[in-house]
Formats: sequence, C-alpha cells, structure tokens
Amino acid sequence: MSILIVGEKPSVSRAISSVVGADKVQKGYTEGNGYIVSWCVGHLVGLKYPNGYGNGWEQKWSFSQLPMIPEKWLFKVTDSTKAQYNIIKDLMNRGDVTEIICATDADREGECIFRYVYNMARCRKPVKRLWVSSLEESAIRKALTNMKPMSAYDCLFDAGYARAKADWLVGMNGSRLFSVRYGGKLNIGRVQTPTLAMIVQRDHDVEHFVKQKYFTADLNCGDFILSSARIDDEANADTLVSACDSKTVTICSVKREVKTEKAPKLYDLTTLQREANKAYGYTAQQTLDYTQSLYEGKLVTYPRTDSQYLSDDMAQTAFDVLWLCDNIFGFAISHTPDISKVINNSKVSGHHAIIPTSKIASTDTSSLPTGEKNILTLIATKLICATAPAHKYEAVKLTGICNGAEFTANGRTVLDIGWKAYAKQSDKKNDEKALPAVSEGQNFTAKASKGEHFTSPPKPYTEDTLLSAMERAGNEDYAEDTEKKGLGTPATRAATIEALVKNGYVERDGKKLRSTDKGRELITVVPDEVKSAKLTAEWESKLQQIEHGSLPESVFMSGIQQFVAEMCRKYGSADKSVTLSDSHEPAGRCPKCGAEVIRGKFGYYCKGKCGMNIAKVYGVELSDAQVERLLYSSEGWFSAVYLNLRTLSERGVLPSRHSDIYATFTAAMIDPLPEQQRAFLAVMGLADEFTVEMAQYVTGDGDAGQILSALTE
Repeated sequence: MSILIVGEKPSVSRAISSVVGADKVQKGYTEGNGYIVSWCVGHLVGLKYPNGYGNGWEQKWSFSQLPMIPEKWLFKVTDSTKAQYNIIKDLMNRGDVTEIICATDADREGECIFRYVYNMARCRKPVKRLWVSSLEESAIRKALTNMKPMSAYDCLFDAGYARAKADWLVGMNGSRLFSVRYGGKLNIGRVQTPTLAMIVQRDHDVEHFVKQKYFTADLNCGDFILSSARIDDEANADTLVSACDSKTVTICSVKREVKTEKAPKLYDLTTLQREANKAYGYTAQQTLDYTQSLYEGKLVTYPRTDSQYLSDDMAQTAFDVLWLCDNIFGFAISHTPDISKVINNSKVSGHHAIIPTSKIASTDTSSLPTGEKNILTLIATKLICATAPAHKYEAVKLTGICNGAEFTANGRTVLDIGWKAYAKQSDKKNDEKALPAVSEGQNFTAKASKGEHFTSPPKPYTEDTLLSAMERAGNEDYAEDTEKKGLGTPATRAATIEALVKNGYVERDGKKLRSTDKGRELITVVPDEVKSAKLTAEWESKLQQIEHGSLPESVFMSGIQQFVAEMCRKYGSADKSVTLSDSHEPAGRCPKCGAEVIRGKFGYYCKGKCGMNIAKVYGVELSDAQVERLLYSSEGWFSAVYLNLRTLSERGVLPSRHSDIYATFTAAMIDPLPEQQRAFLAVMGLADEFTVEMAQYVTGDGDAGQILSALTE
C-alpha cells in the first residue's frame, strides 16, 4: 500500500521526497519507501470562464447577458498543465494508494490548488494536511507527525473558494458591463480597480498641487540656529529679521526628554517587499520571487505570511539561528539577544514571521545570486535588530525670546544606539543634530536672516508606499486590535500590481508607479462602488472571518451576488456621454525588450521601438490569435523561453548550461520547424542563430509549463 503526497511545486516536492525516501524518479512523480510524491505546477484546475458555461455568455457581450451568476460553478483543467493533472489524477485513483497527503502551500491558495484537483479527479480517499513553514528536513519530519485531517482546514478552503468566486463575479460582470456601457474594452477587478483608483488619485494630487512659499526668521547663535514659526507674508518676515538682527536673544526654556524607539518587528511579506523596494528598488513580485527561491532552497521560512511574530515553540530555534546570522553576516553582536520580544502566539495564525533557517550554516551565502543574497541579508538583519535593545536618545528643545518673538531649535543626542547599530538603512527622518549645552537665562547675540521654504507636494506611489496603502486601506474604520487585511493579502498584492502594469493601466518610472492615460480613463468612468478601497477591504475582512469560521461562506457570497446584480441593474445601459480614447489593446509583451506589442496599420509593432515588428513573415500573415499566442499566452513557447532566460540572466540565476544559449544563439538552425515557430524566429531575427539545445526545449513533447520548469530547475 502507498501514501500519495501532492506538493505545489517540483522543488518543494523534491524536498519532501528526500525526507520520506521516495527516491525513484518517474514521469511527473517520485516513488519509494511506501510513498509517492507528485506536484502541481500552480493551478492545474480553475474556474471556467463565462464562455464555458453556455447560457449565451459565449456570444458577443451585451447587457442582456448580465448579471452572470452561475447556478453551479464549473471547473476546467488548465490546458498547459493537463499532462501533469492527468498524472496526479491517475495516482489519486491508483489501486495501491490508500491515503493522500496534501502538501501544497499552507495558505488559502494552496488549499484551493489541491482541492480543485482532488474534486476534479473525483477522488474520495482520506486526506491529511501537511502544514509546514520551512523545508528543512527537521521541520518536514515534525510536520509529518502532526498532520490533521483535511476537514480541519475546510474553513480555509471556504475562504479561498469564496475569494475566487467573488473575483470571478465582480471581475467578469464588471468588465462586460462597463465595456458595453462605454463601448470599449475595460478590465475590472475586485482588488485591482480600487488599487488603481488610489494610484490615479495620488497622481492627480501630485499634478494639481500648488506649492506655497513661506518664510522663517532664523537667528544664528554661533553653535546653533533658532527659527521662528512659519510666516506666510514675506514683509512680516523681513520686519522680524530687521528687528532681531544683532539683538540679544535670551534662552527662556530648555526642555530635555529621554525617548525610546522600540526595536522593529520581524518581517511579514508585505513589510519585506516594502523595505526591499526602498533599499534595492525591487518590485513586490521580484522580492516574492527571490524569497520564494530562498524558501525552496531551505534558507528561509515560508514567505507568504502576514505575521511579524514567532510562536513560543520556535524560541530556541530562533535563538540558534540568530547566532548563525551573527557569525555568517558579521554583525558583531555586543548585546544579549532578547528572543521574547519576537514571541507572541496570539499574533501567529497560519504562519509565523519570515526568518532564516539553520541551513545557512552549511551554505555559501556569498555565492547566492545578488537578489537572493540581498533579501537574505535583510531577513537576517531584521532578526538581529528585532531582538536587540531599544534605541534611546535625549530630545532637546530650546526656546529663545528676541524682541518679543519666540524662536526654537530642536536637537537630539543618542544615549544608546541599540538596534540601530545593526540596521543597514540610514534614518533620514531623524537627522537632528546634537545641540550644545545651553542653560535657561543665557544670552546670545543673534545674526538674523530670512529663510525661504516651500510646501512639499505629495509623492507619487512607489511599491513601498503603495503596499503600505493597500495594507492600511479601510483600517481607519476599525479598532486598533481588530484583525484587518486592507486590499488583497500578502500573497496577492504583488500580482495585483503586476496585473495593473501588464494591462497598461500603470507604468513604472524608476521606483515610482504612475497611472497611464488608459488607467485614468478607466477610473474616470467607473462608479465609486466599483473603485472603493473601503468596500474591498470590508470584503477581505469578511474572507478572514470565513477562514476563522466566524462567518458562513454562503452569507458572504449572497452579499457579493446582490452587489453584482445591483451594479448590473444600475449601470445596464449605454452611456454615450463618455467617449473612450481609440487605444489598441496590447497583444502581449515584446520578447526582445518587454514593452507592449500593439496592432498598427501594417501589423503588430513594439511600443518600445526596439525594432521588433510582426507583419508578413515567410509570406504568411499571422492572425491576431496566433500573434497573441506567440507573445502572451502559455502557447507562446519562444516568447516564454526568451523572457524566462532573460529574467533568469538579470537575476543572476541562469544555469551555466543555458548561458551560452541566451548570450549568443550561435548554433545552426534546426530544420524543419513548424511554420508558426519559423515565423516567430524570423520576426525575432533568430531564424539562422537558433541552438540545438533551445530547439529541443521548444519542439519536444513538453508544453510551455514543462519548458519553463526545466529551465528553472
């Protein structure tokens, strides 16, 4: 008899295989010692799109189709990963398999990934849940002895399933409704649209900000400068400067206060993404990718967490890892670490905070790719800082009187640097200098001057500040201790930002995120209830209640259906007063430079003007569908491989055996190639420079998902 273990990714399943002894490699799984270990490749099964339901939903979009609310939700096996689904389905129903272990990621999405497959395969065998936050052998062995039946996680699945259905209902109905209403294609998302609305509003505030000039009268007293309060009228400032120049200023007040800055908390995913963006300019998705790679390499704990604390059973482990970090990263700790500061069982639900694992002791961290090394350093630094003493300083405020007017100066003196001794980032917000020893009643002769200042505009969003805004959206309506989730979750926020960029609603300008004309147009025409961050945050809070078992999933879904039905009723008519700009939908991303590819008068071309264009190739004019498959979908083998290689190269993690392929494409062309592939090679100018090894990836039996998997292993 055998036990089947199903993981979420090949790399995770390999870690589990090595622990249970399933060392015989088969196609799509490993086997041995009474265990079979297989894996999903992301979502193998998902909700069907409206076109798959019939009901007239597959026809040209119209108001009469709306609202689309399925009586029974239907699922579909993902085309690109159908082969792996069939392998797992056969394994689940194999006669010698008596028990199944769900080992997908321990979160809502992971629960759905497994259960969609389990249900689609019509499997009814008993299932246990492997809940693990680290891929270290000791952590996996411990988790295997503490498994619970799948039913213990029904609420987690209910929340994930409800989230998927809500996204479908709001997104599919909203996109069709407003596209038909305004006569142009618009993409509406339950989380995406409110997030875009925040970016559009911030850009509006920046562009319409009118800076105001104001003044201060500054008194130079030698070793320090006293300044007046803000003066809006320049003539009044000039008068005060003239009245005080070369006059006596008397110190009337010296206030000293010892203040404390507590050590920072450990990282949850959102905080790590924010600080990585601030320190290195990494996007939220890049940080998640780097951290996921470290997790799969057993160097850090599970990344998709919203907790910044550890549970008490991890105290000794954290203490041991802390000293490993000190030794490996050279912090030269001079304090006694206080692990109790990062322990709080009540603040740990599904997963604890992100910390390094003990495997860093046996790993040459200096040889890690730059991105992963930087993220690991941030995580290690945070563990050191979080357990270090508080930062203490003395804040000093001097107040002086000159010619009847009051002037002040602020300064600070560090008493105990504490955790800031190990922090890598400078503290720009607190750059006040120490003030000299001054006593009340002391007199100085002032040299007066006029200071000119301007009010500061709000700053455009960066991924750091946008993630913070998404996390805090709607929180002002909750008590301090209420569990609240804002827009999206730590696991989905990066994907939301990437979707906005991919759909052309937002563009990156260095670290800044700016709305495009297309994005602003969308927010202009959709009503407030569709772009309300508060409403979406309330929905996320209710999903959290479903996860905890305090709200029935049916109650939440009833509310979503009512919202969608009312939205369709209220806006189910054409609005001719609004004219959308004549913009072309992108067919995909340019494999050469990554910019959008759009249709022009003479075919498709790259908006980045890198030279890539698609007109007629080999005398054949590709259809719109063919171009989109080549550039955008999972069937776009060449595009997918090229982009994947380029991404890996930029991250510094391209396997050595692929470096020459990416860098030169020097070998002879493989002939014959299928017509579409020949056409695409010609477009890319690579028809005569295509290597044997690359051709084997794209012309073999594997599909795009397997190709990408092969390239990243």
